[in-house]
Amino acid sequence: MSHDANSRLVYSTDRGPIDQPTLTPAASPFPDDGVVRIRRETKGRKGAGVITVYGIPSGQQKAIATTLKKKCGTGGSLKEGVIEIQGDKRELIKSELEKAGFTVKLVGG
Repeated sequence: MSHDANSRLVYSTDRGPIDQPTLTPAASPFPDDGVVRIRRETKGRKGAGVITVYGIPSGQQKAIATTLKKKCGTGGSLKEGVIEIQGDKRELIKSELEKAGFTVKLVGG
């Protein structure tokens, strides 16, 4: 049996279980440059739009997410460092983040 570098072999009757390489988690699609980015997303959400906020420092994410949900009067969540707010309230979110002292950029459509 030859070993191909692109082979996806998981188990071999000759050698038993094969160690799988560990995959690194996907990085954020945005750079970590201190700029907070606000983006509207609908993909994979059955057409329902949410606003995603990237670039908030990890120590402040939970408090900022709670504040934004209250100001917008909507639900939302914090997933893997990305704040998700339901609905399309980009301008309100932008003004609240600017009041909090962040540099904000609207990205995407």
